Amino acid sequence: MHVDQHHTVEDVGICFGQALRQALGDKAGIRRYGHFTLSMEETLVTTALDLSGRYFLVFQAAFPTAKIGDFDSELVEDFWQAAAANCLCNLHIILHHGRNSHHISEAIFKSTARALRMAIEADPRMKGIVPSTKGTLGA
Repeated sequence: MHVDQHHTVEDVGICFGQALRQALGDKAGIRRYGHFTLSMEETLVTTALDLSGRYFLVFQAAFPTAKIGDFDSELVEDFWQAAAANCLCNLHIILHHGRNSHHISEAIFKSTARALRMAIEADPRMKGIVPSTKGTLGA
């Protein structure tokens, strides 16, 4: 069975977002917020996220080429759209500069991974506490 790139990438983003949301549970004890600026060769990307239980994506990254090898570069945004929507997080990805589509894509994924690591890290001041003034971060 052949499935096109768009649906494959979107489905992987959906599964990743759902798995992350399930793994985080009620989010008690985590930092909730994360951010990271990553340089890779000529490329600089910043990612900021909030595991708020509310979805929003800002994706400000233009790719200079339509393809990265055989991969449609526009699918990078589609992946993060699906992941953020299914994780229920605010996700902001900003490309400051870059000229190589491969480096831009790689920097986006690595920056977002580092920001996510920061957000899900245990906060020793929040032992068992949900990081919200409302007492919940659920949908």
